[in-house]
This record gives sequence, C-alpha cells and structure tokens, in this order.
Amino acid sequence: MAAEISPDHPLAHIVGKAATLAEALPYLKKYAGRTFVIKYGGHAMGDEEAAASFARDVVLLKQIGINPVIVHGGGPQIGKMLERLRIQSSFIDGLRVTDAATVEIAEMVLSGSINKQVVANIGAAGGVAVGISGKDGGLVQAEPLKRTKKDPDSHIEQLLDLGFVGYPKHVNPHILDVMQASDIIPVIAPLASGEDGATYNINADTMAGAIAGALNAARFILLTDVAGVLDKEKKLLTDLDEDRINALKEDGTITGGMIPKVDTCLKAVDEGVEAGVILDGRMPHALLLEIFTTKGAGTLVRTKVSSV
Repeated sequence: MAAEISPDHPLAHIVGKAATLAEALPYLKKYAGRTFVIKYGGHAMGDEEAAASFARDVVLLKQIGINPVIVHGGGPQIGKMLERLRIQSSFIDGLRVTDAATVEIAEMVLSGSINKQVVANIGAAGGVAVGISGKDGGLVQAEPLKRTKKDPDSHIEQLLDLGFVGYPKHVNPHILDVMQASDIIPVIAPLASGEDGATYNINADTMAGAIAGALNAARFILLTDVAGVLDKEKKLLTDLDEDRINALKEDGTITGGMIPKVDTCLKAVDEGVEAGVILDGRMPHALLLEIFTTKGAGTLVRTKVSSV
C-alpha cells in the first residue's frame, strides 16, 4: 500500500496532479477516437478568460485523441446587433420572429464575428479550427420550424409564422468526417439552407443535438449557465434517465428552460448518442472534470441508467 503524503509535504500538490492524471487514464482509453459534440454558449462564450480556457480544453481533447465538434449559439449578440441597426424584433412564446432582414443579421453575427472568434481562440491555444455553418458541404438541411398556439377565445390551435426560424430536417456529416480524420476542429454556426434555398436560423441546442445523433457521438454536451438539473433542495442530480426525467417534470422539479434541454438530450440519445450532459460552463475546466473524473461535474442524461 502506498504511503499517504502529508499536505505539508513540498511535493503534495504535484502528487495530487499525478493522482488526477491516473484517475483519467481509463477515460482516455475509453474515449480515444470517439466524438464529442459540444454546444458552446452562455458565460463560457461571453467571458474572455472563460473563452480562452474553453479553447485550451478543446485543444487538449483533440491532442489526446478525442474528436471535439463545437456548435455555438449567439442569441444575445444577435439582439445587440439588431438594436444597433435599429431593427425591431418581435417574439412569440419566447422565439424571435425572424424575417428576411433579421436572418441576414443573424448570419452576419453567427457565421461572421462569433464563429471566427471561436476559431481564433482555438488557434491561439495551439489548435487548428475551421468555421462553417450548416450550409457548408450540405451539412444540415433545414425546414421551417412549426409551432402552434391555442387561441384563448376559440381554443382552436393556430399555426405560428416564425419566418426564417428553422429545424434540422436532415444532417449529412460527410464534411465533419473529413475534418475529424485530420487535425481540424469543426466550429459550426447554427444556420442552414432549406429546400427553398432560403437561410434558416436554428436553435443551437437543437442543431448540436441533431449533429451529435448523426455522428453517433459518445457525448452530447450542453454548456449552460446553471450547474445542471437540480432537485427541490437545489442539489445536483448527476445521473438521469427518461423515466426519472418524466417523473421530475410531473412533480415540478424540472421546469422552464430546463425542459427543452433535457428533451434535446433525450432526443440525441434516442438517435444514437451514448449520453447527453448538461454542464455548467461557468466552472473552469468543466469539460475536463466531466469527462475525466469518476464523479463528473454535470447531469448525465441517458435512456436507461442501467444500460451503460
């Protein structure tokens, strides 16, 4: 049995780091050559220091043989640009109605400034990244997102016109397969063309989940600004399956914006992803802690807990 090292020992901090590396070894072997699709947004993307830390972690994943694929959001940045240009926006049930002028601005912000900044951050961290959108290489074909709303007077379901808000109808991962066979890290803006040739803005969570399913990813990771799914005592729930999630919805534990996140994870798992993860992107090195430690750092979502 190895002797314990006193916290006062001059090499105690180095021993601790070595222990962390040893703990990571089984996961390094397990995930070598596998794909992780990461939805990148929130504080992790908005804070300069956090963005640089995220880029370093992504480069590390690529260096040790994991294939990271990044899909980023950008709703707040689009909103700020629309305000600067004095273009009015309207919302229906929390969704921005996207007309021709708005989708043009969305493409400029998402495929332009945001996408290229993420690429630049990865480059500065020593990696090689290429920025694309769903339009490139026929990666994603979109269709208009259909939502209905019940009229409060007649109680008749009405189809909402959201303009150029899209949904990923089909994913062809060929261009990503080519990139992953090299040293390139794909950085994807959530835009795609429809059958009508128009450009559609797609929710980044939904886009990332669809891409993860098409790639049979080992993990679909949603970086958020919350710790994960919390119970009624605000404690983190680390491992959930579909039955447990449904029960937590029914008793009011999972509510609001967390509902579409767990649903997106479940859909990705249903389409072939081993597990989804809802992870706090505000925490330094959250990706590495989730992937390479026994306890993880977020909420793991899978179809059945006992199946993996």
